[in-house]
Amino acid sequence: MEKVNEKDKDYRFGDSGVKYIFRGPNIDWGIILFKPNQSLGLHYHQRTEETFYFLEEGLRVIVDNKEFQVEAGDAFRFLPNERHNIINESEKDIKVIFIKYPYLPEDKVDVK
Repeated sequence: MEKVNEKDKDYRFGDSGVKYIFRGPNIDWGIILFKPNQSLGLHYHQRTEETFYFLEEGLRVIVDNKEFQVEAGDAFRFLPNERHNIINESEKDIKVIFIKYPYLPEDKVDVK
């Protein structure tokens, strides 16, 4: 058993970005805080499945050149090799929950 609290974890960029709540041994689970006009960056995973749950609207999801305006309660699952990005087009900070399985931290491929 492992118990953590979000307040005890740090965002990758200090005040935004990825915050891992649990990291390995089987899954990555965490939160991403998007500042206005911030994006995840177009990428894909070779073997990892990635799921996002959106608590509020204001984001745009791009997957394999298809675009979606996010509504509160939307969930997206990206299979390996699906290129995806998330962009905050609102004027507010927005948190998103994510899960990646299996835990393969070197599996991400950034797309230029």
